[in-house]
Amino acid sequence: MPRTRVFLSTCHLDHDSQSNAADNLAALCQRCHFLHDAPEHRKRRAVTVRARRACGDLFEGPYV
Repeated sequence: MPRTRVFLSTCHLDHDSQSNAADNLAALCQRCHFLHDAPEHRKRRAVTVRARRACGDLFEGPYV
C-alpha cells in the first residue's frame, strides 16, 4: 500500500486571524481546512463583488 503525505495547517475556528487562543485553533488537513473555510470564503466573495459593483457605479456608471 503506497504512503500518502498529509500536510496539516492551522485553522482559526472562528475565522478571525487575530484570535490565536489555543481553543480557537485546530490542526486540519488541507481538504478539511478548505471545507471548514468554504462558507466564509463564499460570504467574503459576495462582499467583494458587491463592493466592486458599487465602485463601478460611483465612478463609471453601471458596473459591467
